[in-house]
Amino acid sequence: MTKAFASQADLADKKITFEQLSPHCWAYTAEGDPNSGVIIGDQFILVSDATATPAMARDLIAHIRSVSDKPIKYVLLTHYHAVRVLGASAYFDEGATEIIASQGTYELIVERGKEDMQSEMDRFPRLFRNAESVPGLTWPTMVIGGGDPTRGEKPGKLTLDLGGVKVQIWSPGWGHTRGDTIAWVESEKVLFSGDLVEYNAGVYTGDAHLEEWPATLEALRALGAEALVPGRGEALKGAEGVTRGLDYTRQWVETLYRCAKEAAAANMDLKATMAHTRKAMDPVFGNVFIYEHCLPFDVSRAYDEARGLKNPRVWTAERDKEMWASLQA
Repeated sequence: MTKAFASQADLADKKITFEQLSPHCWAYTAEGDPNSGVIIGDQFILVSDATATPAMARDLIAHIRSVSDKPIKYVLLTHYHAVRVLGASAYFDEGATEIIASQGTYELIVERGKEDMQSEMDRFPRLFRNAESVPGLTWPTMVIGGGDPTRGEKPGKLTLDLGGVKVQIWSPGWGHTRGDTIAWVESEKVLFSGDLVEYNAGVYTGDAHLEEWPATLEALRALGAEALVPGRGEALKGAEGVTRGLDYTRQWVETLYRCAKEAAAANMDLKATMAHTRKAMDPVFGNVFIYEHCLPFDVSRAYDEARGLKNPRVWTAERDKEMWASLQA
C-alpha cells in the first residue's frame, strides 16, 4: 500500500501568532504553515501573502481589525503558489483595490496556475478545507516588470506610501520561483521575504532555481534587515535572528543541490538520489515542520536541475502521485 503524502496526514490546527515587529509592521505566523505579513500605515494597509482560502484570510483580517480599521488597499503576491494567493478575494470587502505581483509571477500563473491550484489542494487538505470558497485563480491587477536575468533585465521597483510608512517592492533574484518578490520597509529595517527565506521549517524547492538561490539570499542579506517575516517559521528578530534565517535557508538549498549533483554524476535514479540526499539532510533538518512533505518534491526538482533541466517542470496532481509512488516502490 502506497504511503500517503505527509501533508495529507497533517490535519491538526496550528497555533496562530500575530505580533508587532516595528511601529508599522506585523507578522502572522502559524507553526510551519504559510506566513503572512502586514504593514499598517496611517491611511492604508498592505498584506503580504493572501493565505490559501478566503476563509483563512478572514482569520488574518480579524487579527488586523483588532489593531486597525484602515482599509486593506494592497495585497502582495510574493509568488504564485496556491497556498499563498487563493485567499485574495476576501480582501476586496476590506478595501483592497490592487493585487501586486512581479512579471515572473504573472507569467507563472498563466503557464501553470491552474495545475498548481489542483496539485496543492490535493497535497494540503487541511489548508484547503474551505476550498469551495475559492472563486478561482488570483490574478494581479498591478504587475512589476523586469527582473529576468536571462534577458538581462534589472528588476522593476515599486514604492508605496501607506501614510507614515513607505514600502519598497521588487524581485531580488530567482530562488523559490523565478517570480519571487519581497516587501522591504527600509525605515524600520523589516523584510517580508516570502518563501525566499524559511526558518525551522521545510524549504519547499519543487519549483526552484537552486543554482541562483544563494546569490539571491546574499542580496537580501545586504539590506541589513533587523526583522524578517519568512515564508514559514517564526518571525526573526534582531540582526542575528535575520542571519540565522538566511543561513538556514542557504544551508538547505546548497546541501540539497550538492547531493543532487553528486547523484547525477553517479547516474543514480530518483529513488537512489533520495536515499543519498537523506544521508546529508536528515541529521540536520529531519525534525523540522513539513520536512517529510517537502523532501520528495525538493529532491525531484534538484535531480532535474542537476541534470540540466533549467525550467522547473509543472507539478500536476497526477505527477505528484507518480513521483510519490516511484519513491515508495
